[in-house]
Amino acid sequence: MLKIKNYVKAESLAQAYELNQKKNAIVLGGMVWLKMGNRNIVTAIDLSGLGLDSITETDEEFVIGCMTPLHAIETHKALNEYTGGAVRESVRHIVGVQFRNCATVGGSIFGRFGFSDVLTMFLAMDTWVELYDRGRMPLTEFVLMEKDNDILVNVIVKKTPLNTVYLSQRNNSTDFPVLTCAVSLIDGEARTVIGARPGKAIVVEDKEGILKGFSEKDPREKKEAAASFAAYAAEQVVTDKNMRASKEYRTLLVKILTRRAWEEIGGRES
Repeated sequence: MLKIKNYVKAESLAQAYELNQKKNAIVLGGMVWLKMGNRNIVTAIDLSGLGLDSITETDEEFVIGCMTPLHAIETHKALNEYTGGAVRESVRHIVGVQFRNCATVGGSIFGRFGFSDVLTMFLAMDTWVELYDRGRMPLTEFVLMEKDNDILVNVIVKKTPLNTVYLSQRNNSTDFPVLTCAVSLIDGEARTVIGARPGKAIVVEDKEGILKGFSEKDPREKKEAAASFAAYAAEQVVTDKNMRASKEYRTLLVKILTRRAWEEIGGRES
């Protein structure tokens, strides 16, 4: 059961940040995951009155407020045109539309949940986070940090030339994912992200340069590179078991989804 002693609807980010420094204070977000746990909260901080629930597009980037619901990114025409529909694919299986109208982008990113489709997808783009105290930093750096009492204000997606694919495996269409996979060519540079291992999403470093110059390869070379990197990723990514899948099955999925995703990218590039 979730028990809240004091509820505060923040009038400013400064107030929210100050309140969040106190012991047993928490930012509520969309309340969809938080309410499922057992916790005593002294101060619950609501950011819903601060105008952080929309997506702003400029010539250089998409700025997504922390309180923006997942259904908003699912239906945002420009964001999905930029990602070739990958953002929509990454969230469309998350429970249902009513749920996605409550769950927020900020909550999904700040929580660094192991099961997060959203974190996997955003790591595969040139994504930055804007924190109230620390300012802007790359999501790839933020995801490695320990959780603290800062406040995530915006998620920023740079309009770097992008070709990306999102895939996931689920036991049921609206269940938590067994494994998630997002691959991208970000301005020609290859990036592979694996999540729901069941740990939080990670970027798989191509230390052997298997995907280097992927765009310039011929179709046969691209297919060979996809298969080779998929086998490499399966060796590098640490998986584990839980109620949804075994460690061995997840490792197999790393290989299969990675190969399929890079083959799809290769087909587009050809």
